[in-house]
Amino acid sequence: MSSDSDFGQTLAGCPLSPVTASYRRSELEDTVRVAPKTNWVTQPELCHCSPTYPRRAESRSGGVTDCAALRTMNRGSRTSLGTTRTHSLHREPELQLLQNETGVITCQLSFSMAERAELEQAAALQGEKVRKLKQEKASAEEIAEEVAKLLELKAKLGPDDGKHKFVLKTPKGTRDYNPKQMAIREKVFNTIINCFKRHGAETIDTPVFELKETLTGKYGEDSKLIYDLKDQGGELLSLRYDLTVPFARYLAMNKITNIKRYHIAKVYRRDNPAMTRGRYREFYQCDFDIAGQYDAMIPDAECLKIVHEILSELELGEFLIKVNDRRILDGMFAVCGVPDIQFRTICSSVDKLDKTPWDEVKNEMVGEKGLASEAADLIGEYVQNNGGLDLIEKLLKDAKLSKNKLALEGLNDMKTLFQYLELFGVTDKISFDLSLARGLDYYTGVIYEAILLQNQGEQEQRQNDHTEESVNVGSVAGGGRYDGLVGMFDPKGRKVPCVGVSIGIERIFSIMEQKAEASEEKIRTTDTQVLVAAAQKKLLEERMKLISELWNAGVKAELLYKKNPKLLNQLQYCEESGIPLVAIIGEQELKDGVVKLRDVSTREEVDVSRQNLVEEIQRRTRRF
Repeated sequence: MSSDSDFGQTLAGCPLSPVTASYRRSELEDTVRVAPKTNWVTQPELCHCSPTYPRRAESRSGGVTDCAALRTMNRGSRTSLGTTRTHSLHREPELQLLQNETGVITCQLSFSMAERAELEQAAALQGEKVRKLKQEKASAEEIAEEVAKLLELKAKLGPDDGKHKFVLKTPKGTRDYNPKQMAIREKVFNTIINCFKRHGAETIDTPVFELKETLTGKYGEDSKLIYDLKDQGGELLSLRYDLTVPFARYLAMNKITNIKRYHIAKVYRRDNPAMTRGRYREFYQCDFDIAGQYDAMIPDAECLKIVHEILSELELGEFLIKVNDRRILDGMFAVCGVPDIQFRTICSSVDKLDKTPWDEVKNEMVGEKGLASEAADLIGEYVQNNGGLDLIEKLLKDAKLSKNKLALEGLNDMKTLFQYLELFGVTDKISFDLSLARGLDYYTGVIYEAILLQNQGEQEQRQNDHTEESVNVGSVAGGGRYDGLVGMFDPKGRKVPCVGVSIGIERIFSIMEQKAEASEEKIRTTDTQVLVAAAQKKLLEERMKLISELWNAGVKAELLYKKNPKLLNQLQYCEESGIPLVAIIGEQELKDGVVKLRDVSTREEVDVSRQNLVEEIQRRTRRF
């Protein structure tokens, strides 16, 4: 190799993308001259693209790319000094030679930070474009074309080797909740829990993951949405999909035959998330279930009453609770000519009628699932009916349905259910709807689902509101009877009849969050009743004594973490945080044995003795 002091040799033809390739010093003797004072970076292992392997160049982030200059190196030819695009090995910082302990030299060219950021932004925008096209169900050719562009951009960036900028984000289908959002959430939870407790329910908890076999075969076509976990030592596990199947497993395992329980916990679904509609991959469910052998329809009616109470108390707007029965559906399928083996798959198609027009559902039944067109037409005549007791009476007289044993049982129980609902005073919000199917396999009897209704004025307002995407949440509660699920886990197949309801807490929260933003209502994020403040300096010890007395008496109190805070700053903190009262102490108050109690909203101040302070604070904050 030429002397180390001989500089100026350049490497021609380098690509604009970042590349790294490794070569032994002997292979570069006729190609480049290496600066003598280079601080070589020690690399313990040979690069996999060294000349002992197929000739190729590796990007800094691990991707493989061709490099004309490096191909030139491999051929052993000398580079030209007169080329248009050259990079000086000595003077240009973006091209470096690195030598490891075994004599391997690495040539690498880096993106500038600005260039990489520009590429990352372009890839992100292209990714959004691809997702939008898929949501809009664009043609396969158009999607493929845009995907190719996205892959091209990703190829330029190269795979992730952990060296590029780390992007802080939550996983897809999940979210964080700030204090204001959590305050709204807590209010919703409290409303729901209070209702459950009012009806005499006790609570349980189960593991967040279950044995995979526990969950397999319980959810029909939705089973593909279950999150499977990596084998961690002999047990195949999955994250729970809902709270109902773990509850049934709990009953069977503990040989429990009677319980009224509620359970509020997170569940996981590998679904396509729609954040604005309250659909996530990680979300809470609020379940209420009654297990045990009881007279027909009494527990079922109470579950529907609970849904009515919760939705009314949350003041979400007009709502409707749709009711049907799996036995009526199965009887209907039988009289329409659906083969027994297709009941569940046709049921999952009918379940889409709340979002999909009948023509599309029929095409799915006939074209994809092989149902006879005549059978689909007969189903269509039934599933487009809804009403109340009058519809039940009409179907009881139906020449076909009335002769089917399953359908007749379901219709008679439905009639009893409506009679009980009339006694509960909730039939104005209940509709017997033959299109309601609920796709889960474990339902055996009554099924129900609550949806929110939009009046014409609300629809027009949403259409005219272009400032943000409005919430369209679909159903906000659902449930039904599942008499056979516990028996699937019991070694002797003993059945425990169950009926329950699940409240769609995430969807309800999406609505309440948007309503709070629209009303610009100030939301308190703490329950603090009083701030202990000082009017003069050097009163930290007195403030700490007073706040300790309040805490010991059960008063929710705060103080600012400064030795000598200004009184104005303390009052401003109360206004910003929504704290209703300020307990002010000064030298005069200490002498007189009183505390000046200030109402933040009215700015009224009164002197209260230390002995009566707790009672006065509790009296004034009862309304908060």
